[in-house]
Amino acid sequence: MRITRIFALAVIAVLLISSTTEKVHRSALLQYDKQIDGIISKMTVQEKTDMLHAKHMFVSAGVPGQGIADIKYADGPFGIREEMQPDNWNPLGLQNDKATFFPTGSALAATWSPELAYSYGTAMAREARLRGKDMILGPAINIQRIPTGGRTYEYLSEDPFLSSKMAVGYTKGAQENGVAVCIKHFALNNQENNRGSVNVIIGERAMREIYLPPFRAAVEEADAYGVMAAYNKVNGWWCAENDILMNKILRKEWGFAGMVISDWGGTHSTVNAIKNGLNVEMPDKRYLGKALLDSVKAGFVSEDIINQRVREILRVRLAINPVPENEANKEVTSQPAQQKIAYGVASKSIVLLKNDGVLPLKLGNKPVIAVIGANATQKMASGGLGAGVKTLYEITPLEGLKDRIGDKAQIIYAQGYEPVQFSFADRFRKKTPEEIEKASRQKELTAQKLTKEAVEASSKADIVIFVGGDNRAIETEGSDRENIFLPSGQDKLIASISEVNRNIITVLTSGAPNDLNVVEPLSKALLISWFNGSEGGNALADVILGIISPSGRLPFTLPFKLEDSPAYALHNYPQGDKNSDVFANLVSKTDAAGKSVTEQDKSQKSDPNSAYYSEESLLGYRWYDTKNISVKYPFGFGLTYTTFDYSNLKTNKEKYGKNDVIIVSFSLNNTGKMSADEVVQLYIHRINPSVSWPEKELKAFSRIPLNPTESKTVRLEIPVKSLMFWNESTQSWDNDLCRVELLVGASAADIRLKKEITLR
Repeated sequence: MRITRIFALAVIAVLLISSTTEKVHRSALLQYDKQIDGIISKMTVQEKTDMLHAKHMFVSAGVPGQGIADIKYADGPFGIREEMQPDNWNPLGLQNDKATFFPTGSALAATWSPELAYSYGTAMAREARLRGKDMILGPAINIQRIPTGGRTYEYLSEDPFLSSKMAVGYTKGAQENGVAVCIKHFALNNQENNRGSVNVIIGERAMREIYLPPFRAAVEEADAYGVMAAYNKVNGWWCAENDILMNKILRKEWGFAGMVISDWGGTHSTVNAIKNGLNVEMPDKRYLGKALLDSVKAGFVSEDIINQRVREILRVRLAINPVPENEANKEVTSQPAQQKIAYGVASKSIVLLKNDGVLPLKLGNKPVIAVIGANATQKMASGGLGAGVKTLYEITPLEGLKDRIGDKAQIIYAQGYEPVQFSFADRFRKKTPEEIEKASRQKELTAQKLTKEAVEASSKADIVIFVGGDNRAIETEGSDRENIFLPSGQDKLIASISEVNRNIITVLTSGAPNDLNVVEPLSKALLISWFNGSEGGNALADVILGIISPSGRLPFTLPFKLEDSPAYALHNYPQGDKNSDVFANLVSKTDAAGKSVTEQDKSQKSDPNSAYYSEESLLGYRWYDTKNISVKYPFGFGLTYTTFDYSNLKTNKEKYGKNDVIIVSFSLNNTGKMSADEVVQLYIHRINPSVSWPEKELKAFSRIPLNPTESKTVRLEIPVKSLMFWNESTQSWDNDLCRVELLVGASAADIRLKKEITLR
């Protein structure tokens, strides 16, 4: 498939974009405009421009003369970052800023529960308020385009519909509890390598149908107050000054009334940025400080534009009540109510991929259990570049198992492999050949020692729980993984263990896909437990022991090999050499002691790169299904400790008009012996379309709890309007009225019920 149109020139887009008959979302923020008129009328140009850039590292200015507070930002979409020095990256060293570490984005999405996403947003807001924050820099809702993406763990899903529902839940939960969100990164920040220079070249239809829906839903359905502009370019324009994205789509089409802030160090101009929709430059004032004031005085930027940008900020400021300085940081950020929510998300996110009857684990004969793997004791709240959480506590898998098992079994532990560690020095300094050789020899010696210990422990055990996967040094902001193989020789290690003990339960604590071709056949059970937050170890133990049934579902596809995935198969990624990262350069100038570490290597050639999204809409399962490529585990897959029967599929009509809602109902029965949740999924397949479509697309889902033998009638709805496509010729949403097959099942590859209907 080829990209049919590129709208690289803003002037062409202006001519083509037509008015829509759909009602534009009307934000609740508009209610403050009359009050804002009075505020702006009393402000000087200096006061106005002061609001349009950082005041400190995570603060932008209010209007002191009128008693309007600064806006304080909370970094991190999965936990409130510790308090920092005002103008550098060094921590203040407080005690009360220890927060709850919530499961990261892919874990949240694996719950397939907008209700849990709402609770998650609620909990984040509560902890942000305890810290005196006004806006959370999250949720991170970009589509997971490549399996190797450095922030796949932070993002939600490969599917726009699932991502949209989770983004709406998180946004509502946070904002209904007094804290604004800043949905990020707008838009198409789908890779970390060269994100500060890459130009995403994408057709309009794919952009509108795949990559923008989570942002649109968060704005139109949840009234998101904030948006963070991404580092990259889209069709030739930096996101932080992209008129098409920020003015035409975000503000005019979607009715966004709030504020757009730059990613840290992601502003590139003065005039274009302020005219094309950027409100606040972070974390400094290189472009929207004195340079902007000079541009206003010289007539390059009108005061009307400045007033509009200030208005958009003030709307958010007036909607969010500031926390008085003397009330912030008075008690520990992490509180039991939020910890309970973290557990709830973690416990429902764990995905059981394989079970040969070994789970739930039986402890009647007081077995000897060998827990093997560095990730059994590895903490995941931090470890790489970017936002981490100074968490009050984090229950590791080993701690969770020991706590839940107690004296019912004997647990022995062996590290098994040496985990990858993150180092700024190693990231920016090339090692000499001698250093590389010495490190390689030491690594091999360590691996031999750890393998021997692990094999010995496994040989003495009745069962092995191997805890591997990635960590936060491997999946990290600022760089993508080179491959999806398990790191640190884990495949070789588990093969050695299997020679002395075949009773292996494998747990992968990763936030993104791994190659499972070695580990899966050697494991009697296989689970993904993600970077699962403060309560992750307890949740994992409860699933392994059968205290609860696993109920997570994959938010992405697990391919047989990386080269099967669309961007790799089409050689669209990676593009050229990896450049030094803009954010890494920003934060690496001072270490914890404030000493100079590095500056960007001046000899490094700038590589603007071009990322061609020629796979268009065929992303994730859409690609594999349409191209008939087998996968290891499909999108939406996950086992439980029971079985479910689907029957009696019905629709309310046989033919539907463009303004109708397709109502689907069917019976779901728990036919096993344990209570569990089933995640029912409804896909559609177009039979005789007038335009090209993927083989199937997710359009509805629901998490249904059922007791043994219990049956429920499940009802799912699909508005026909949600089936529209972006017509590039008319620059508007259009209907493709055709025959449609409704596909109800337990994953993208496990369809249980089918029914044809007609759109007319």
